[in-house]
Amino acid sequence: MFAALAIRLDVQGSFRPGAKLIVANHISWLDIMAVHAVCPQARFVSKADVQAWPLIGRLVGAAGTLYIVREKARDALRVVHQMADALASGDTVAVFPEGTTGKGHELLPFHANLLQAAIATEVPVQPVALRYADDLHDVSPAADYTGTISLARSLWMLAGAQGLTVRVDVLPAEGVRHADRRALAGHLRQQIISALDGGGAAAAEEASSALPDPVRRQALP
Repeated sequence: MFAALAIRLDVQGSFRPGAKLIVANHISWLDIMAVHAVCPQARFVSKADVQAWPLIGRLVGAAGTLYIVREKARDALRVVHQMADALASGDTVAVFPEGTTGKGHELLPFHANLLQAAIATEVPVQPVALRYADDLHDVSPAADYTGTISLARSLWMLAGAQGLTVRVDVLPAEGVRHADRRALAGHLRQQIISALDGGGAAAAEEASSALPDPVRRQALP
């Protein structure tokens, strides 16, 4: 898909082996493919609507995706249990806790509910910062998939961008034993913001070390 759209992939950092919960910011429908290109074993939590998308739905479904019906408040609990089972079995699961796509300039608040699966199973979390840039923009408008932009329109915009690159910045994994999920959500959001602001993994690690005890995660090898 990236080759077809002439999109370059720039990867910084690496994923820890074994079970983990990947937490990433959300910009485009391509985010799943960007993370999957680096961590092919990842299973994603995605909105149920994606199942009906032509071609994309089949690709996403083949990756063992867990679907959530966002219009139903109680469906999140069902998905949390599915995520916990997957993590306990050694799988890698990935979520976009903003719950929807943003334009890439700033992050929306992180929803904390899905993070409970990692806390309950004591599986590490690993934040990922995603950024789309092109020859003219540090944050490419071609990757915008907000509002009423259709999949067809998004494909047209992506195909027309000059020198489009998606950067996947994989930040250090952290333990979550006894973590408060809301504090964890805010912490992970700040780590990704620090990475997107130009500090990368070093800035995210510094932000983590400055956390108060109730929020601080355990360092992992």
